[in-house]
Amino acid sequence: MSLENKKILLIIGGGISAYKSLDLIRLLQKKGCSVKAVLTKSGKKFVTSLSLSSLSNNRVFEEVFDDKTKGNIDHISLSRWSDLIIVLPATANFMSRLSKGSADDLASTIILASNKEIFLIPAMNVRMWEHKATQKNLNTLIDYGYKFIGPEDGEMACGEYGKGKMSSPRQILSFLVRFFKKKDLLKSKKIKAIVTTGPTKEYIDPVRFISNESSGKQGYEIALELKRLGIKTTLISGPTKLKYDSEIAVKRVVTAKQMLEAVKKKLPTHIAVCAAAVSDFKPLTLERNKIKKNQISEIKIEKNPDILSFLGKNNRFKPKLLVGFSAETENLVKNSKIKMQDKLCDIMIANDVSKKDRGFHSDSNEVLIIDKSGKIEKVKKNSKRFIASIVAKKIIDTFLTNEKNLN
Repeated sequence: MSLENKKILLIIGGGISAYKSLDLIRLLQKKGCSVKAVLTKSGKKFVTSLSLSSLSNNRVFEEVFDDKTKGNIDHISLSRWSDLIIVLPATANFMSRLSKGSADDLASTIILASNKEIFLIPAMNVRMWEHKATQKNLNTLIDYGYKFIGPEDGEMACGEYGKGKMSSPRQILSFLVRFFKKKDLLKSKKIKAIVTTGPTKEYIDPVRFISNESSGKQGYEIALELKRLGIKTTLISGPTKLKYDSEIAVKRVVTAKQMLEAVKKKLPTHIAVCAAAVSDFKPLTLERNKIKKNQISEIKIEKNPDILSFLGKNNRFKPKLLVGFSAETENLVKNSKIKMQDKLCDIMIANDVSKKDRGFHSDSNEVLIIDKSGKIEKVKKNSKRFIASIVAKKIIDTFLTNEKNLN
């Protein structure tokens, strides 16, 4: 019973679809949920506080400063009480305000103060949904970490047809059932993951080194997303300029050898995501003092340990799911498939690093997700946080489809 005893905070926005909140409350309660409702000023035009309180068996919250509140700060206490927050309907205006960080009513202050998953259920005219401003706000909100259910294609209250129709209460319920089932299963099985990210530095002398342009952003976002999904995640990071969130365990390293040793210490693990751009080579010797220009004739190098290959070919400690990254400048699919087979990966994330507006040192990325069957899923250019959410979903879905992983 994935929804039993779950606490859902339902924020009701100002749109004709607001009446469907009553049906959603009824469905959630049938599944054993406890529901509290926040009614916005515009939401009052479509549903009443009396209807919401009667169905939810709870007081309805409407104002930031409420005389009925005793000892609690509602926008904090409601967020902390809930397991999940739903905004229904999420209108174009609400999305716009939220993308700008507005905190001018109870609903928006709850969302800004929240430490829980927030799901927005959009509903608006097709032209409003397709407008560049709305799509820009959508991408901003996805980048902030908000999740979306819908909208759907269909006939709307205005009589027009297209994308913008709100998902039905039963569709929302089905989504929530799958979401909590997956999250509870992962939590109960105490799944562990390691994610490597960033570059490595291989010093030639005290001031010079061999490295690359990796920023570590993509690996970091994947680690955060796995953590949010209930997986105990450790991030093993090469030298980056990122300020890592305190909610995730981080082990910092510099060289490829140090990264390998850090990985070994975290074995065995269920999932390993090798997003780090590990230097393929290192100097044969490290000079104690800075080499003078007139002293350099050649620098002898040797291969670094191959962390991805070590994990894929280590029969004793091979992760149940191994994910590799392939950064290429040509023949992206061909080279990535060769690497996937050679390293014995379950999933390969391929990206073209020759394009300057994505990948290294960019907040955006575009990737191909290749699985063992050879199926390729293209994720078009988007924020690295959005890319991470798609990659994490693929990782979890692949992991859970193999029942042996759960034994």
